[in-house]
Amino acid sequence: MVATKYKRVLLKLSGEAFSGKADYGIDAPILTKIAKQIGQVIEMGVGVGIVVGGGNIWRGAKAEQDGMDRVTADYAGMLATVINALALQDILEREGVPTRTQSAIGIQQVAEPYIRRRAIRHLEKGRVVIFAGGTGNPYMTTDTASALRAIEIGADVLLMTKNNVDGIYNTDPLKNHNAKKFDRLTHLEALNMRLEVMDATALSLCLENKLPIIVFDLQAPRSIERAVIGDPIGTLVASE
Repeated sequence: MVATKYKRVLLKLSGEAFSGKADYGIDAPILTKIAKQIGQVIEMGVGVGIVVGGGNIWRGAKAEQDGMDRVTADYAGMLATVINALALQDILEREGVPTRTQSAIGIQQVAEPYIRRRAIRHLEKGRVVIFAGGTGNPYMTTDTASALRAIEIGADVLLMTKNNVDGIYNTDPLKNHNAKKFDRLTHLEALNMRLEVMDATALSLCLENKLPIIVFDLQAPRSIERAVIGDPIGTLVASE
């Protein structure tokens, strides 16, 4: 078995990861590639929790701009994450990876309620646990849910995946070819420089609990596996 640097990880998958190159929906081949990588990590003996976004199905900020009540828009977004979680669960199980979905909002016909001790027990038994529904509260992003769940399950690291961006830059590298990439930052530096790692609430949670974050390109070959092994990939955000 390959030696790994981290024994339990929280993987954040954005809604964009589900849609691939499309603007909307779920790209099954892309999801299958992700599932195969997760399966390989499980075989290495690593516990994997996953928080999914919902931006490929629903954009709460856009709905709010169009006049929708913010709280209602956020709850709709939570439902979108449940759809993504079920799609990922199905593909993982087709790949032979035992999986459980837990939701922060009550939807017991399709997902377990989020119970921390039960989630940890699933992880101990080698099951992937997908956390849907964000934190279950409006005004909170799935980034915040990722930091919160990572801390709650005792994850060693938070793996923040990006699409076609291989780390943290001082400006948007897709718009500025002269953007500078950071190999390593402290949480405080990322906060002070207002870098788009994740929202400030999530980053503050990681800072307070000394939770390291690795930001990397999901589309890079063996990206999740390399992050778990401890290969230099993306940008590491850690305590001093």
